[in-house]
Amino acid sequence: MNLKKEIADKTTNRLTFIDIHEIKHPDGRVLLLEIPPAPQGLPIAWDGHYYGRDGESLGPLNLEEIERIRAQNRATDWSAVTLPSASIDDLDSTAIAIAQRNFVQKNPRLADEARRWDPATFLNKAKLTINGQITRTAVLLLGKPEASHFLNPASATVTWILKDRDGLERDYQHFGCPLLMSVDEVFHKIRNLKYRYMREGTLFPEEVDQYDPYIIREALNNAIAHQDYEMGGKVTLIEFEDGRLCFSNPGQFIPGSVESVIQSDAPESRYRNRFLTDAMVNLNMIDTIGSGIRKMFFIQKNRFFPLPEYELKDNRVQVTITGRVVDMAYARKLAEYPNLTIEEIMLLDRVQKRKPLTDEQARHLKSLGLIEGRKPNFHISAQLAEHSGERAQYIRNKAFDDQHYKQLILEYLDKFGTAKRVDINKLLLDKLPDILTATQKQHKVKNLLQALKHEGVIEPKGKSWRMSKTS
Repeated sequence: MNLKKEIADKTTNRLTFIDIHEIKHPDGRVLLLEIPPAPQGLPIAWDGHYYGRDGESLGPLNLEEIERIRAQNRATDWSAVTLPSASIDDLDSTAIAIAQRNFVQKNPRLADEARRWDPATFLNKAKLTINGQITRTAVLLLGKPEASHFLNPASATVTWILKDRDGLERDYQHFGCPLLMSVDEVFHKIRNLKYRYMREGTLFPEEVDQYDPYIIREALNNAIAHQDYEMGGKVTLIEFEDGRLCFSNPGQFIPGSVESVIQSDAPESRYRNRFLTDAMVNLNMIDTIGSGIRKMFFIQKNRFFPLPEYELKDNRVQVTITGRVVDMAYARKLAEYPNLTIEEIMLLDRVQKRKPLTDEQARHLKSLGLIEGRKPNFHISAQLAEHSGERAQYIRNKAFDDQHYKQLILEYLDKFGTAKRVDINKLLLDKLPDILTATQKQHKVKNLLQALKHEGVIEPKGKSWRMSKTS
């Protein structure tokens, strides 16, 4: 209770944790602090200083970020604001016609009725206008290029950049209002080259597009739908010649984490630009709210390509799509494990990309026999590597491990002079891969000692080992 009071005394509005829950775990005692959600529009300070989450880190909030939190109560939805001085004449007639066609495709039951609507009626029905008044959403998606001034200081711009394999810029182009049409222009700008698989049997098609069209459109439209327009930034798409697309937009990732989106498989409870998002769903620009990101992951999974990689930091959302197989042998074997969950595949994807795992995640993958190694140098396990044909990489990893274990033995002998086999066992057995049986671990230690002996580094002395006098 003293801790609860101390936190309340130093926190805005005397906020503190609700309760403490104790959980008994095989590794020890775990305490869970139940924290209430932060009130909307109220930045929370600790001891007079404001902090916020930046990706996986916690850092101080600047004045702009504090003001943005406070503005949550003032502006419910930037995209829903009406523009009294704007009229339907500020919208592009071709864009309106395309929007109406897309609306019919999305809502086939209204097809006959929708074809009789005049433009003004359609805009209201599709929730692009409010009682006939032009909204910021209508200008963003359907506005003439010269109408973009209604959005100032926000920017209705998508910038495409082409970079070579050295990261040098080769080409670029800016696209503005109407974004409904600009999305198609950007889509056709991307050099979606054909990617050839090495044909073996019938597991893979002979040739596919580098990037699935759905993923390109979903990632691009998501960036448009969810960016923070009050920051004055723009959507950027960088195309790398080595087979990657990188989409980025200003603003925090409101769901908090990509994992939560994938696992929940349900619509989000809140959006930054609800009016804009609903309109884009109505116009068939983005998938049913809440399912688009998850579908992108499954498409990449089914193509055996690396999963979309999200980077959430500096008030920016960045997602990278890889349009190629990173390791063909690994991908082929992964296709033979249909029972792996999307969460397990996401963890394996992290291993493939040399990303860190938590202790719990590592234990889970080891229990399935999918990885081995020591933190942070996890790699594909023998079980998977032997089946996938990834033997070369596995051997390289094993060589690294062997050298590590040999160095531990040498450091021990250098410090203590001699060591019996029981001493070496105590040193190494708990550090060897969990996939090995107890007998295999014993053989492993024996082989390491014999290898060092053959290298002339150590030598036996009775029932003990010591550094070789000739080394």
